[in-house]
This record gives sequence, structure tokens and C-alpha cells, in this order.
Amino acid sequence: MADSLIDRFRKWFEYEKQAHATVLASLETVPEAGRDGPEFQRALSIFGHMIAARRAWLGRLGLAAPFQGALFPAEVDLESLKDDVHEAERLWTDAYAALDDAALGRVVEYQSFDGNRFRNTVEEILTQLFTHSYYHRGQIAMLVRASGGQPAVTDLIYLCREPIA
Repeated sequence: MADSLIDRFRKWFEYEKQAHATVLASLETVPEAGRDGPEFQRALSIFGHMIAARRAWLGRLGLAAPFQGALFPAEVDLESLKDDVHEAERLWTDAYAALDDAALGRVVEYQSFDGNRFRNTVEEILTQLFTHSYYHRGQIAMLVRASGGQPAVTDLIYLCREPIA
């Protein structure tokens, strides 16, 4: 496992990038006929929401410009989604390079989308981001299957698993 807590978060982020690539590939497996259905559009919208949430937290953490988009995008197309995923990953790669273990304990005050104010540690926020993505990737997998595609396998253990000869 990782040497420090921030290294562990960085490792999970590398896993998440692989998981996102796998989910994008699974969306490509949906046949053209399935792409016209509501399940496919819902899968794209959920993935768009995951990326929007990641972008919003970057702004709240002061690691990027404040997020100006919709938290729940309505009309999402696959090509734009790919671009959004790659841009968010680039921004988060830079953010993780700037963080260390001491930064994880920093308390961040922010305003939620409903206008309420809250505070959390950076560690709590990063943990939320990963669990939020796990939850939504499961939903996307079900929607991809319902659309006629092959759902992605994105369990963390597949990244960590070490084969034994």
C-alpha cells in the first residue's frame, strides 16, 4: 500500500482514472439502437454529474477556478463527456501534486449548491469524491446493460490484485 495518506489518495485517483476509461469504453459498447433510449442518456448524465462534482470540489478547495457549470447536466453527448473527463483528470492531477499529508487536515468552508454553508476537512472531501464515484459507476453499469452494452468492471481490487504463480 502507499507510504503516506496522500499517496494512498493519489493511488486511488490513478485507479479512478482507469475506472473512468473503462466506463467510457463500456459506453462505446452500447449499440446504436440502444443509444437512442433513455437509459443511455441517463448513463451519460450520471457520468457528467460525477465529473461536474469533481470540478465543483476543485473550486471549493481553491485548487482551480470556481465551477460555473450545471451539477446535473441534462443533454450530455459521449464525445463531450470524454473531453470533460480528460480535462477534470488533468486538473485533479495538478491538484494532487500540490497536496501533502498536512493539507489533508485543512478545514475548508464552502457553500453548497442549495446555498447552505458547511465545513469539512480536505480528507473528508476527497473520501466523499471516491465514494460518490463508486456509487454512480454502479448505476452507470446497470444502465449500460439495460441499453444493450457491456458494463465495465471497476472494482478497486482489480487494480490492486497481485497474481500468484
